[in-house]
Amino acid sequence: MAESTKTLDIDSHAIEIGHADKLLFPDAGITKLDLAEYYQRIGDIAIDHYRDRALTMHRFPDGIGEDGFFQKAIGGHFPDWIDRATLPKSGGKVTYVVANSPATLVYLADQGCITPHLALARTDRPKHPDRMIFDLDPSDDDFGKVQDTAHHLHRALDELDLPSFVQTTGSRGLHVVVPLDRSAEFDTVREFTHALCRQLADGHPKLMTVEQRKNKRGDRVFLDDLRNAYGQTSVGPYAVRAKPGAPVATPLHWREAGDGDLDPQKYRIDNLFRRLAQTDDPWADIDDHAVALPDRDHWPTAD
Repeated sequence: MAESTKTLDIDSHAIEIGHADKLLFPDAGITKLDLAEYYQRIGDIAIDHYRDRALTMHRFPDGIGEDGFFQKAIGGHFPDWIDRATLPKSGGKVTYVVANSPATLVYLADQGCITPHLALARTDRPKHPDRMIFDLDPSDDDFGKVQDTAHHLHRALDELDLPSFVQTTGSRGLHVVVPLDRSAEFDTVREFTHALCRQLADGHPKLMTVEQRKNKRGDRVFLDDLRNAYGQTSVGPYAVRAKPGAPVATPLHWREAGDGDLDPQKYRIDNLFRRLAQTDDPWADIDDHAVALPDRDHWPTAD
């Protein structure tokens, strides 16, 4: 197939999609242009979740059939209209892309970035997260266990007066997210999540575990809170995953999280907009629910 270039007009920018016919998802016949058009279409809904966050690119220039790579630093060829933020890292600093416009997501798609990953803190206070995240990672293919774990976690957070939001990962599990008011630093947040995960695992030892070593988990769901740290990221809401069929990390209503027909790859770029025609973004008001962590004397305790 001859190489082609297509131009997408968005946010007053004309973005050229080079090699537009390149198949990024060969199994589904999804091209680079299809990916860019998806991010163009989802941009107005997704962008509030991306705004003011350092973004790490998961790039697959040759499609998902080849190895991808993570890129934190913005490329020197990126246009000036793309926002960026320079943040400290161990031994230096990194200048990140900040996706403050849908056009940025489209430009990233042209760079072969299938999946944007986002910092859990905004760039103005990078050590004070406004997201606390729990990654429910199954050890087998029984997604029902993930749903049961999510139910127990949701109930525990409710008992602590912590509002929580859930999304499919587009990969294997679910993410549960609590919006924070940025009063605590990462170390404190992670200390809290460790305590809560230990308590839940102690209470449901056959269902879930905090064991980091895979060979020690058996068939239990791993309650992973390790992303609650400076420099860590999580997959962006409505981001496409580099999996066959182009599944999408999809925010859910809690009433949907236990549905029998749910699986973490249920929503894809070819059916997501049918869903959004029937329901608003379940995370649209997530920032309105930001809270502080409970006082320490109300923290969970393990047995």
